[in-house]
Amino acid sequence: MEYRIAPEDVRVGMFVRGFGGSWLDHPFWFARFAVKAKHLARLQAADVPYIVIDDERGIGPTSASQAPIAPRAAETCEVRPKNTRSHGRAGGGNPGKRRIPSGSGSRARDDAKAQTRKLVARSLRIMRDTFARIRAGRTIELGTFEELVGDIVSTAGHCPRTLIETIRLKQKDEYTHLHSVAVATLMVNVARQLGRSEREVYEYGLAGLFHDIGKVRVDDAILGKEGSLSTEEFDLVRAHPQDGFDILRATPGLPDAALDVCLHHHERPDGKGYPFGLAGEALSEVARLGAICDVYDALTSDRAYKSAWSPVDAVTAMWGWDGQFDRELLFAFMHSIGVFPTGMVLALDDNRLALVLEPKSATHRSRLLVFFSTATRSALPAVEVPIGKARGSCRITAPVDPADFGICAEDCQEANLRSADWTCATPGTLAA
Repeated sequence: MEYRIAPEDVRVGMFVRGFGGSWLDHPFWFARFAVKAKHLARLQAADVPYIVIDDERGIGPTSASQAPIAPRAAETCEVRPKNTRSHGRAGGGNPGKRRIPSGSGSRARDDAKAQTRKLVARSLRIMRDTFARIRAGRTIELGTFEELVGDIVSTAGHCPRTLIETIRLKQKDEYTHLHSVAVATLMVNVARQLGRSEREVYEYGLAGLFHDIGKVRVDDAILGKEGSLSTEEFDLVRAHPQDGFDILRATPGLPDAALDVCLHHHERPDGKGYPFGLAGEALSEVARLGAICDVYDALTSDRAYKSAWSPVDAVTAMWGWDGQFDRELLFAFMHSIGVFPTGMVLALDDNRLALVLEPKSATHRSRLLVFFSTATRSALPAVEVPIGKARGSCRITAPVDPADFGICAEDCQEANLRSADWTCATPGTLAA
């Protein structure tokens, strides 16, 4: 059973499952752990209204009068495709998920947005301060980043779209610093899509935060230059993966994933990247994902020399760049953000095909039109279904070539053009 107890009532041997109030206020970046002696003082002094403990995983409350919390209603399930590959380090603690402020309706959404804005503002301050520290010859404060990535992991677990969209709307002069926060968020999101462990999710997020740290050695005037870079300037920019690696390897306690992504996020599966021209399986999964998240955020952000692309324009371009990205991981990434190239045909796990329609706006997820049965190899009454997460929903499994099922491009185009006449069906919400 779960109990709410006062911070001063916490004892060694209890198992903490959460904290009352804002997840930004309690002193830990993880929120599910067994209480040890080293935690006790900080827990008892925590500025939170209560702490949730679980007596099935640790000792119970010290007061017999403490009533248990009523069981929570079943939560909406998360769809996580099976993927057995794992490139994270074994061992280490598992960062837990902190909960967004409780509430209902618009108030809960407003609270989530406010907390997200607070997190983004704090992230900006941390990244600016870190760049200044490094330029002054000081070391990286790893503890600060461990706490920050824990908050990103938590927020991305509960309201990923809010966090992603908030960061995407960064100002041009914030790009260098918030770009790393955006990449961390996207890395966390796609790691969960791939079914990675909570420890790996945390390490992928930390890798995203540090992937561009080498740009600290590039002058801001070059990073923000509106025109084309000179050869000398371009060489300085291209040196940032190695520069970042040199900075990070002097920081004790960093997981291998952070060093890997920092050094290799500009490599390509076809071997045409830099700094080493590595190709194929020579690149780890986390490095290949880092490249995808890095480019996507760059494309969808306002820069000194370009305006932001819409998410659908960005993924459409990326899908069309042959050899630059791992196709399987790119599809998983698109799956994680709920955005696919318009006109792509997707296979569902219930033997149906769906056509990707244009989103209703730049900030919306793609819309899907279910129109074909692969079991009977025949057309179905076309129904538009939203991409979402719902219990019992069908799942997107893979992109397909409609010609494999005898469907011509003209049929898909006709379905796309007619889609405006169809209304959204209540059953059949698709799990993204």
